[in-house]
Amino acid sequence: MKVVETGLPGCVVIEPQVFGDARGYVYESFNRDKLAARGLAPEVVQANVSASTRGVLRGLHYQWPNPQGKYVSVLEGEVWDVAVDIRRGSPHFGRWTAVVLSAENRRHMWIPEGFAHGFVVLSERALFHYLCTATYDPAADAGIRWNDADLAIDWPVAAPLLSPKDAKAPFLADIAPERLPTFAA
Repeated sequence: MKVVETGLPGCVVIEPQVFGDARGYVYESFNRDKLAARGLAPEVVQANVSASTRGVLRGLHYQWPNPQGKYVSVLEGEVWDVAVDIRRGSPHFGRWTAVVLSAENRRHMWIPEGFAHGFVVLSERALFHYLCTATYDPAADAGIRWNDADLAIDWPVAAPLLSPKDAKAPFLADIAPERLPTFAA
């Protein structure tokens, strides 16, 4: 397994070692011990799968309180995956990073607690897999507008398909400070 740093400390891309032959392939998609040896040890308590079609944008989502770290990958298709540091007091507050995740490249992304997360589907269909460090908490469910000009995320889709909730999400500057995670150095 190879761990690739992104522009946001703590948010990394994991490239698994793939073993293949004429019959197909196999790889470890998650190994807590190997991740722990590289400074990551997410305690997974929930797994989710979402299916979406081309142009669907999901996000930017987070939970506060009861934050979720997310270890994400794509089982079918291709997405452009985004993480945004929204921890009050962070030196990287409001900064984002993105990576293409696909069934073909088999990459995973670790999005730490305190980050917002979203993705847009680039292929005809995508099957997206999440491993989460906290269970879904409807009372803590929150989001940030995907096209917040202060974030200036360079989405590769100009007119994405959005849920009503995501279309009406607030801009980061309009979220009350107590509804955002706090940076702990």
